[in-house]
Amino acid sequence: MFWDESRQRWTAEATVGYSAAGKRIVRRGRGKTKTEAQKKLREIIRDLEDGTPAEAKNFTVEHAIRDWLKYGLPGRSQRTIDKLTTLAEKHVIPSLGARKLPALTADEGDKWLAEKAEILATRTLREVRSIPIRAIARAQAREKVKRNVMVLCELPQGQEGRPSKALTFEQAEAVLAASERTQLWAYVVLSLLLGARTEELRPLAWSHVDLVGSPDADPPIPPHIMVWRSVREGGDTKTRKSRRSLALPQRCVEALRVQKVKQEFARRVAGNRWQENGLVFASNLGTELDARNVRRAFRKICQAAGLEPAEWTPRELRHSFASLLSDNGMPIEQISRLMGHNGTAVTELVYRHQIRPVVEHGAEAMDRIFKSTEGDSAA
Repeated sequence: MFWDESRQRWTAEATVGYSAAGKRIVRRGRGKTKTEAQKKLREIIRDLEDGTPAEAKNFTVEHAIRDWLKYGLPGRSQRTIDKLTTLAEKHVIPSLGARKLPALTADEGDKWLAEKAEILATRTLREVRSIPIRAIARAQAREKVKRNVMVLCELPQGQEGRPSKALTFEQAEAVLAASERTQLWAYVVLSLLLGARTEELRPLAWSHVDLVGSPDADPPIPPHIMVWRSVREGGDTKTRKSRRSLALPQRCVEALRVQKVKQEFARRVAGNRWQENGLVFASNLGTELDARNVRRAFRKICQAAGLEPAEWTPRELRHSFASLLSDNGMPIEQISRLMGHNGTAVTELVYRHQIRPVVEHGAEAMDRIFKSTEGDSAA
């Protein structure tokens, strides 16, 4: 026990062990009186004997979050890390970052979530809440804090997010017609008539497209595409069931044949600047399409189709695929398989907008919904 002149506090000090290098491990308790300093030291020693970590008193919520963002996301794509960093910088660190982690309370977490619920959609709020939970869990595992109070905070109801929509049949026909003279025609046709995700179509390779099939096989194999890749980190599809082969409606076959012709023309125009990547949907130089450029081009198509451009995105072609099939009688189980879902829950809650129970297959149903326009396309 000694008086620390620089801190103007009594300090009680004890050696609790030695490091691997033989250096003493010292724990200290400080107070205005000897009794207070001794009490704090006894609490520290009791925690050590109980196997409870001694908290890092100056370790803040911001320290925990930045440590987690830097070291706690191995294997995550840079896009995911950038997204989590942006959410943390905007919504978590300004509100909770300066708080000493051992002093953070569940009440403070509840108050913070209630404030964010007034401006964020529930889905975004759930992502934001997960940041301090995961960051504190990492700090807890490294003996920076005793418990994770954020897991005690219930998720409040956030604001209504932007609702997903589906095109009606008339709107879908208008969008298809408006896209026909654009570079995005085949992309729109496949998105709408196959329900493939936008991140699955952008890396689609010609080697995964069969426009002929094997009609003499037993059973016959129709024209199809193999959805085996996505733009996700590592090129994997979203889930294991997302790896699927989809029969092509005739209108998709026609659009892909035209796409080949267009791409060959673009290759000749680009000359030495062309970068061969074997992609079905490529830029004028052969590189993969950028998501922002696809959204921008799609909005122009929507405007030409008489729709409000700001209200529609390419992913809603997938919603429209599910809605149109359901409205024309396909059961939820078959729609779920076509969309590459693990089960019917996501299909039913998120994608399907109408329910009518009749049985049919995807390509056959789409051929019936959208009549072939082979003659028009050739013209």
